Amino acid sequence: MPASSVVKKRKTLTEILVADGKISAEQAEEIRLEYLKTGEFEEAVLKKKRIVSKEDLGKAKAKFLGVPFVDLEQVGFSPQALSFVPKGVADRYNIIPYGFEPKTKTLSVAMANPIDLETIEFLEKKTGLSIIPGLASEEQIKNMVESRYQQELTSQVTKALKETEKKKKTTDLKDIGKVIKEAPIAKIVSTILEFAMKSGSSDVHIEPREENTRVRYRIDGILFERLLLPRNVHDAVISRIKILADLKIDEKRVPQDGRFNFSADDKEVDLRVSTVPTVFGEKVVMRLLQKSQKIPTLMELGLRGRGLKNVNDVIEKPNGIIVITGPTGSGKTTTLYSILHKISKIQVNVVTIEDPVEYQMMGVNQVQVNTQAGLTFASALRSFLRQDPDIMMVGEIRDSETTGLAINASLTGHLVLSTLHTNSAAGCPPRMIDMGAEPFLLVSSLACVVGQRVLRKICTNCIEEYEPEGEVIEDVKNVLGDLFGLVEEKWRKEGRKMLMKKGKGCEVCNSTGYKGRIGIYEVMPVSEKISRLIVSKSSAREVEKIAVEEGMVTMKQDGYIKALEGITTIEEVLRVAES
Repeated sequence: MPASSVVKKRKTLTEILVADGKISAEQAEEIRLEYLKTGEFEEAVLKKKRIVSKEDLGKAKAKFLGVPFVDLEQVGFSPQALSFVPKGVADRYNIIPYGFEPKTKTLSVAMANPIDLETIEFLEKKTGLSIIPGLASEEQIKNMVESRYQQELTSQVTKALKETEKKKKTTDLKDIGKVIKEAPIAKIVSTILEFAMKSGSSDVHIEPREENTRVRYRIDGILFERLLLPRNVHDAVISRIKILADLKIDEKRVPQDGRFNFSADDKEVDLRVSTVPTVFGEKVVMRLLQKSQKIPTLMELGLRGRGLKNVNDVIEKPNGIIVITGPTGSGKTTTLYSILHKISKIQVNVVTIEDPVEYQMMGVNQVQVNTQAGLTFASALRSFLRQDPDIMMVGEIRDSETTGLAINASLTGHLVLSTLHTNSAAGCPPRMIDMGAEPFLLVSSLACVVGQRVLRKICTNCIEEYEPEGEVIEDVKNVLGDLFGLVEEKWRKEGRKMLMKKGKGCEVCNSTGYKGRIGIYEVMPVSEKISRLIVSKSSAREVEKIAVEEGMVTMKQDGYIKALEGITTIEEVLRVAES
């Protein structure tokens, strides 16, 4: 965008916020009167009254100025872009470059004041590129300048890319083996993985796009874009990963799966690698499995109170089926491992069939699924019955054969642990019936169902208290029902009013306000009433209604209680529990 271009202002900030549904017309009028009374700018009044979030205010201001809004926590940073502007310049002008487009010779720059034409003109002269300004908060820019210019991920990849530029040439497929063994490419892959380990990522996504390659990390369950690589190094980076995972580098038309070990700073991880062909090239996802990870207890996971007691009662029984339900990535397998860790003793024979084996447990016979060799959940479960087991863990109930075998195993005196993809605990019995389970056999074997999700905890380094609005309090009362009375009684005894907590955002949590994760649970023991509903093939809604009447705390209620205790936020509970 030329430095001389001028943007017309069409609406005021409050008019934009009203049009976007962020504030009411009455609130806009209140702000206008405050402006007339005090002479303060609309933006200052909005910040003082705190009636809109910083993000919504930033987006409205960007519309007002006619420039794009940039959330620096969500965009990936191009190492090349950072190399064009020294840290001293970024500090002085309160800017940070984040994107570079070599074809059009443009540099995307986040600015606290994106209509500062003098700064834009200075940057164009210094870099020799066209500047595309975007609006970002002053606080975010300062944080990012400090972290990005010093962050090993960006600086190390920038150095490696400069080395590849020196050797830049068109590479034949027959020469790809030489390229991927070169230090720069190996360093880029190593740096990507080291950052994943240091940031506590569970997955790394390397995704080709038309103009560049995006690297994203899943941290505490949320994907963050952290790096943009030039498109010309994509094939070499993917081939390097494929060689490490013992995959075919010349096969790009079909998905492949592999795994390899990686160590850094005396820590070792097992990486499960999956590749799929996309329209712009191969995409790779790497799942990080910590080899030395300690298995948490059920209380550490977030299970407690009546729910914890119900689970402890059921796992003491010698037979029955315990099913953990939830979507992919909701921590079901971790909960199963916690249960196994609690009940695994030298006197019992424990066998598991998993895909993949995520934790290695002492005293447990763990088997990895191998579909190519014919080793599936069903075939392994059938073989387990000839191994004199006391406890069997089946990674997932996914078909009618596994369902039938699990029920038969429990009816013949074995304790069976497994997982199932349903949205709630009450959805488990109807789903198993859909997969061919006979209702009268299911009620004789199904002992307990646990529904769960994982949500982010508030960062303890930047936690702060605030008084919630009346609407939030009413919502909490409606969701908790009678449980809210118990919480109120506790507050009265402590002599305090209702306060909630949130994370302000700091370097420790990458300015997200969240660090670490905890589970929210609903535990449904199969009672006589619920058994009758299962036999009559009642819906999940009817089953849940009876379970709640019998004292089951739902996942949403468990989440709200944890929010009131300052462990998480209402927004995070709603994001997870209603997904």
